[in-house]
Amino acid sequence: QVQLVESGGGLVQAGGSLRLSCAASGSIFRIDAMAWYRQAPGKERELVATVTSGGTTNYGDSVKGRFTISRDNAKNTVYLQMNSLKPEDTAVYYCNMRISASGYSWHDYWGQGTQVSVSS
Repeated sequence: QVQLVESGGGLVQAGGSLRLSCAASGSIFRIDAMAWYRQAPGKERELVATVTSGGTTNYGDSVKGRFTISRDNAKNTVYLQMNSLKPEDTAVYYCNMRISASGYSWHDYWGQGTQVSVSS
């Protein structure tokens, strides 16, 4: 059994910063890619950022230059540093990890979601 627990969401004024964390625990042999997604009310879930096991990062166009994804493999944790926040960044943010418990098969796991609200 694998669990992803997120933390760090909250309410912030436009232009402010927040840092999200997501820690995986349980039966973990290896973690491949880690990612952050978000979903605003009435909209589809969208990819925010990804980081591969090798450290290669990729960002959605709307957050490039403002958000930074990073990972700590020793802690099985992924972070999302969000700077210069805008009201349109308001959403529930979900972490995602591709995890193998055995080394033979892989599964996608999701965090419970954390609310980020940006006031104008």
